[in-house]
Amino acid sequence: MPGGGFRELGGSLPAIASLNTSYSTSLSLPSPYLLIPPAERKAISDVRRTFCLFVTFDLLFISLLWIIELNISSSIWDRLKYEVVLYDYKSSFFDILLLALFRFLCLQVGYAAFRLKHWWVIAVTTLVTSVFLVVKVIVSSLLSQNVFGYVIPITSFVVAWLETWFLDFKVLPQEADDERAYLAAVNASCERAPMIYPRALSDGQFYSPPESVAGSEEDLDEEGLGRRAVTSQDKEYVSQGREAMSVVEQILAQEDNWKFEKNNDMGDSVYTLEIPFHGKTFILKAFMQCSAELVYQEVILQPEKMVQWNKTVSGCQILQRVDDNTLVSYDVSSGAAGGVVSARDFVNVRRVERKRDCYLSAGMATDHDAKPPVGRYVRGENGPGGFAVLKSNSNPSVCTFIWVLNTDLKGRLPRYLIHQSLAATMFEFMSHLRQRIADLRPSPRPHHHHHHHHP
Repeated sequence: MPGGGFRELGGSLPAIASLNTSYSTSLSLPSPYLLIPPAERKAISDVRRTFCLFVTFDLLFISLLWIIELNISSSIWDRLKYEVVLYDYKSSFFDILLLALFRFLCLQVGYAAFRLKHWWVIAVTTLVTSVFLVVKVIVSSLLSQNVFGYVIPITSFVVAWLETWFLDFKVLPQEADDERAYLAAVNASCERAPMIYPRALSDGQFYSPPESVAGSEEDLDEEGLGRRAVTSQDKEYVSQGREAMSVVEQILAQEDNWKFEKNNDMGDSVYTLEIPFHGKTFILKAFMQCSAELVYQEVILQPEKMVQWNKTVSGCQILQRVDDNTLVSYDVSSGAAGGVVSARDFVNVRRVERKRDCYLSAGMATDHDAKPPVGRYVRGENGPGGFAVLKSNSNPSVCTFIWVLNTDLKGRLPRYLIHQSLAATMFEFMSHLRQRIADLRPSPRPHHHHHHHHP
């Protein structure tokens, strides 16, 4: 009977899994996190903060250049008097500093204080800056004074246009995307239908399992008999499992949006995909020379046995079988990256489904009374992820294996380090899996023998 499969998440990945920090809000969509009005969710987005920093840099940089220019020929006070008190448009740089101050005030008030979502403020500042500088360079005698006659107008011009580009290409589109994802999630939580992804396919458009009749899902599970979720805690596990499954199906349905990261000699590839609320998700796709059933047996149905062949896992225990499709498991990953990452433990809820052309196992972090976090391990937290084994239409003895992984290791490790070693971990898991499949195969000796007699 199906039941096991989320092994990797705590499992076959060394802890180095992806540090998708900051998004590990557990995905129960109706959670309060999603219902906070956008203004209170985060006072100011990361991209916008970077933009404001850059605007500040603009002002300080132009000021610095101006002070150096003051000091270059005679004493600083003489030049100050000459440029500020006896200001002359043709020969003084003081107005370029004032222009930088004008940009700084307009942009900070517009984009930091009022958090405008429109480009008009920067359009005004960049237009004024460009026109002013072009006119100044034409009429003035700056260029004869010293090299700053070139440097200050050119830097002002370049920096003003960089700000424009950054706001228009990065800040506004990124915020619009976040907002769309947020609204989609809020709508979903109101309809109680967890469609995490705004562009996702509806549930029915993915594989439809022949075993279950649409609609009867709630009362009949796959075999129509066996375990049934009874208590409210059990029902919570089942709904978390379904939720993880729907996210994994959406990720599989969006293969066009996966971003290629790296591949290995065996032709396995690792991709990434950003998903709302959980950040970066890693996806391993591998083509295997064995039947889908075999991979399903090894990886999905028998997570406890995985410890015997998968070196990236040091323990797996099934805490509870909730119903025929759902179980809660406790997984311990081995340390990774030469001991930089200590072992982690995970408590995952997993849902397993058999479909006509594929086997799916999906799950995510949950809590279970049997395994509260203990001091011995850092407790990691998995976002939605899992395994898919896709049968080949033409050849039953090959299959495609996909592992979707989203995990937050909760340590204080730099995220890029985690991401670097994650792909390596996934490839390592594949080499263990291929070795395991080879070990299970009957030895090919009779075949050679047979070959011998037909020269």
